[in-house]
Amino acid sequence: MKPKKRIGVLTGGGDAPGLNAVIRAVVKSAWMREWEVLGIRQGFDGLLDLATVRPLEHEDIAGILKLGGTILGTTNRGNPFQHSTGGKKIKDQSDLVVKNFKKLKLDALVAIGGDGSLTIAQKLYQKGIPIVGVPKTIDNDVAGTVITFGFDTAVSTATEALDKLHSTAQSHQRVMVMEVMGRYAGWIALHSGIAGGADVILIPEIPFTLASVAKKIRERYENGPGFAIVICAEGAALKGGNLVIKEKRQAGREHARLGGIAELVASGIQRLTGRESRSLVLGHLQRGGEPTTFDRLLGTRLGVHAIEMIEAGRFGYMAALNPPNVTSVPFEKAISATKKVPADSDVIRAAKALGISFGD
Repeated sequence: MKPKKRIGVLTGGGDAPGLNAVIRAVVKSAWMREWEVLGIRQGFDGLLDLATVRPLEHEDIAGILKLGGTILGTTNRGNPFQHSTGGKKIKDQSDLVVKNFKKLKLDALVAIGGDGSLTIAQKLYQKGIPIVGVPKTIDNDVAGTVITFGFDTAVSTATEALDKLHSTAQSHQRVMVMEVMGRYAGWIALHSGIAGGADVILIPEIPFTLASVAKKIRERYENGPGFAIVICAEGAALKGGNLVIKEKRQAGREHARLGGIAELVASGIQRLTGRESRSLVLGHLQRGGEPTTFDRLLGTRLGVHAIEMIEAGRFGYMAALNPPNVTSVPFEKAISATKKVPADSDVIRAAKALGISFGD
């Protein structure tokens, strides 16, 4: 008899609805092969301190399919190649990760995460760890896959928020400016902006001017509705301007924290049009809550495929959705570039055909 395989699974980076669906699929499909699965807590940090690593049992995954968050915990600071010891000292701890991987007697590792986590996974693969990836981000900005789980839920949350903003904007005859996540890609703002009936959509892929936005707002008021809705991706920027940054990049983190563009836009609209404007940041609400049916199904399919890749010895690859099938793409392709909204996107064309302004 062949010895049973022992695999580890971890979730890294920001949380996203559907993570638990992936974990459940990885565990259950591994069990169908009579493999043992170890849950590694707090992303790659769990491979530096093995105290919380333990086998996943039936009670651990019971009822988690519909739950948001991740039962394994996560962190967006867990980079073993740039590990912070609590102060400013940065140390490469990747050799310890390899040592602990062997200490746990693992045959393979499933890393569920976005571009940052997948970049770490690629480096660990180059150091000899048999590892496969599952793309995760509400931003939908991972290359090599048409869509990532978590995105659909985040868009649904943002769309629901826009629906509610319409009533208060109309009641007070105001301009409401809502900021959503997405980092350097405008997928969430674009999709929820159209679905939620926004008048202006501002995304990183199309630099804007306040004058152009103000022009659209004036037209909106002149034509009778008496209120307006604007949605901004957090990475949207003025033509010739810089990103609005809330917090600079810190040790162990892949990116700076963006935030504040909605307040800038609302202030500019009020100054240029005289119309009362308010801003709000939807923030981490987009990451929470029960995953949609689509995200539960996609997460399940990707998790199962991760096990299939391990069974086939296909390491250094990421599970990806390339409709109608889930396939495998190399880590190099997944981390090669940020997947942004194409300039010739039919979704942008559809928005413009409806009279939505992009501020350009």
